[in-house]
Amino acid sequence: MKKLLLLCLLTLTLVYAKDSVEFKYAPEATERKFPTEQNYILSYNNILRNIKSSIVNISVEIEISGNRFDENQPIPQDRIQRALGSGVIISKNGYIVTNNHVVDGANKIKVSIVGNKKEYEAKLIGKDEKSDLAIIKVEAKDLNVITFYNSDKVKVGDIVFALGNPYGLGETITQGIVSATGRSGMGIVEYEDFIQTDASINPGNSGGALVNSAGYLIGINSAIISGTGGNVGIGFAIPTNMVTSIATGLIENGKYSRAYLGVITADVSDDMSSFYDNTFGALITEIEDNTPASKAGFKRGDLIISINDRDIKSASDLKNTIGSYTPSKVVNIKFLRDKTIQTINVTLASLDNSTVAGQFEYEGIEVVALTSSDKQQLNTNMNGVLVINVKDNTIAQTIGIRKGDIIIQIEDSEIRTLNDFKRATTSKGKKRVFLYRRGSVFAVAL
Repeated sequence: MKKLLLLCLLTLTLVYAKDSVEFKYAPEATERKFPTEQNYILSYNNILRNIKSSIVNISVEIEISGNRFDENQPIPQDRIQRALGSGVIISKNGYIVTNNHVVDGANKIKVSIVGNKKEYEAKLIGKDEKSDLAIIKVEAKDLNVITFYNSDKVKVGDIVFALGNPYGLGETITQGIVSATGRSGMGIVEYEDFIQTDASINPGNSGGALVNSAGYLIGINSAIISGTGGNVGIGFAIPTNMVTSIATGLIENGKYSRAYLGVITADVSDDMSSFYDNTFGALITEIEDNTPASKAGFKRGDLIISINDRDIKSASDLKNTIGSYTPSKVVNIKFLRDKTIQTINVTLASLDNSTVAGQFEYEGIEVVALTSSDKQQLNTNMNGVLVINVKDNTIAQTIGIRKGDIIIQIEDSEIRTLNDFKRATTSKGKKRVFLYRRGSVFAVAL
């Protein structure tokens, strides 16, 4: 019996001893050092004190017209809404960059600068809703201009500081790290290429600075994700490389004109990646007629992998990169076709002079091609076109079509692309439109 027991134990030992893990340990620390023992204090004060006066506090007044009711009779009544934000000085003679949502609709914009008792009245120079950036200007001289840093060189883990005017407290600095770069698909604005940080960003910080440990500007604080409205460690900043191109256009022309390629693209899915040697990029699914893309000879199925030697890793990456250029810019585009890398020079057109790439309007609804990132956000694998807007006082609104619906079929035609939608809506008369919404499919007559 003892022999049998020993044999069983030996067998079990052999069975469970096949695999082993050798854990990797760090060397033991033999000594701990403390800064105070060396008679110094760890601090970024000498860096941050030089840029505090590059950050401004912004207060705005917005006149709102409305009615109050007295015995069911409307009485016209105007009121003033006040809001606070932040901004960053980018020129000695008073140009300041901030968020569009800070100054949008403002009748008065007032600016105060750290260390300066004077309050300045600011003028709106230009704004760009698609990126949430705006330029204002005060009449001043010899202001302290912030130094920009190439945001393409920002790395996850870099120490950063957020400077601004949270809750109207005035000059406030919080510290954190870069949590991620190239964040897009957040649904905050149309053009997104955010730097994500856990440095505390709160209401009033909008338009303020995100700087690195050397005191150089890497982004303009723009938004947070929060269930309560307060900071939870997920903040977003617009990178400086996007800021500089848009700010230049706003200062020179009062508006920013984006370049236009004329393609509809999608991300490369896992099951498609083998066709493209597991290469990341923007997969062309549609090509608009009479556009730079069609004239250059692009085909459906081409994978754009770089523009001017800048890697393109996704559809949103392509959109942001093209949007960072001005019209008539000649760019070198590298793409993959039939597993062969090709390059071509393309002269970009102006988005202002063309229909929005990949957007179509029909009977009060505006639709775009459904991208893989849209599917991920909507938690679906359905194919179709995405409703991005339903105009007021239209039949589409009356019958209950909503923003965010996916149109998957019209009459007997299955809708997979924008061209499918266009073909299915060319005929006159009412049509059965099949919609997908939150896990359910239903039909309406449009």
